[in-house]
Amino acid sequence: MTELGIGLIGMGWMGQVHARAYSLARQRFPNGGVSARLVICSDSVSERAESARESLGFETATTRWQDVIEHPAVHAVSIATPNNLHLEIVAAAAEAGKHIFCEKPVGRAPMETAQIESIARSAGLLSFVGFNYRWAPLVVQAKQLIQAGALGELTQYRGRFFSMYGSDPMGLLSWRFDREIAGYGALGDIMAHATDMALFLGGSVRRLVSNAHTFIKQRPLPIPGKGTHYSRGVPDDPKGAVTNEDYVGALIEFENGARGSLEASRSIFGPKNQMAFELNGTKGAFNWDFERMNELQLYLPDADGGHDGYMRLVGGDQYPYHGNFNPGEGSGLGYEDMKVIEAYNFLQSIAEGMQRAPGLAEALAVAEVHAAMIRSWESGAWEAVQCLRID
Repeated sequence: MTELGIGLIGMGWMGQVHARAYSLARQRFPNGGVSARLVICSDSVSERAESARESLGFETATTRWQDVIEHPAVHAVSIATPNNLHLEIVAAAAEAGKHIFCEKPVGRAPMETAQIESIARSAGLLSFVGFNYRWAPLVVQAKQLIQAGALGELTQYRGRFFSMYGSDPMGLLSWRFDREIAGYGALGDIMAHATDMALFLGGSVRRLVSNAHTFIKQRPLPIPGKGTHYSRGVPDDPKGAVTNEDYVGALIEFENGARGSLEASRSIFGPKNQMAFELNGTKGAFNWDFERMNELQLYLPDADGGHDGYMRLVGGDQYPYHGNFNPGEGSGLGYEDMKVIEAYNFLQSIAEGMQRAPGLAEALAVAEVHAAMIRSWESGAWEAVQCLRID
């Protein structure tokens, strides 16, 4: 059994999810030959750092993220901080020779992502990025169907991420709504997932045309260290300006000739957390929605026309990874189970010394698409996706 020391920076909601995922990786994958040791965690709010140490099993806690990177027992650093800290932390981790797990969006803007990818690559480090929706068992199954040619040539793709977390005007002005800290808004926070899924399933994007909009322009100010981006204030609270976008939409053309669309909104009213896609080919089609993550709607008609309609596949241990959590069919997995699969694959990549996907190279591919979206909503025209790699 290979035991890897983990240092975790940022102990808000996502940092806590990471910690639980690392702890469960060995339990859910007992034959994987790898486990995580929770060495040290950090958070700028001392109470949160200490609470994480006590409840999640870290050996020590600190308010200085530098202590995490400098700790001699840490092999890999997991970064779950606000986006404005990613570049500095990755640069320090690279200098210290620590492998890197960074939550998305990796950079506040596409070129910052390119800088981060270049730093890690130049240091020869292994990396991973939190595009966790790739790991839903039925999404993995969908990818395998594409690779096997079951859908024929891909013709259309529609991806979206609709979330209501920003639909309430009384929702607090957390760092996610602040351009200086978060960078872009819906583009980085949730479109990143929709774009990564489109690249994962549909392939590279050639060109696109996009638009963006901010619907809620002011929000109540938060109390530092309190609540999450789901917390809300009251009408009399002092307010501040929202400085990034609530909505992004794009029409896209893939390199393989398929056409489609991508859309993301954090202020939409209705869908709770709808990370979803539909993909059509010349032989079949499928669609998936995270709100029903244990189902895949699949259309593969028989040659004689005996079967001609969508069928519902229900999650079960015949699909990738599902059996590590629940035996049999119809026993559903949830959000944090995807993060456990993600953590396991990151640990495996370090143990075997081989880069697995999605790493910072995949984050850079997403950034290249997003750079074209930004240029398009500024120009009002179709824009080609261009390489941003820094050599």
